[in-house]
Amino acid sequence: MHEHLPALAAKIERVLSIKPEYVVTQPAELRILREMSETDVSEFAQNHGWGVIRRLGGRQIEFYNDASRRPL
Repeated sequence: MHEHLPALAAKIERVLSIKPEYVVTQPAELRILREMSETDVSEFAQNHGWGVIRRLGGRQIEFYNDASRRPL
């Protein structure tokens, strides 16, 4: 996994605590996620209780809180 992934996860978690979604558009953040396979990104989201949607051909990646994926 990418060394900056924990920092990105913390940022996403912080934003999702106050907003319903976080759209990753920053090039540095997108670079981290693009280095991961689509399966890895989905597992990353699921492990944190988030859903993920790729938008605009991968130029934006949206994370959102997903109650059905929340860890118990």
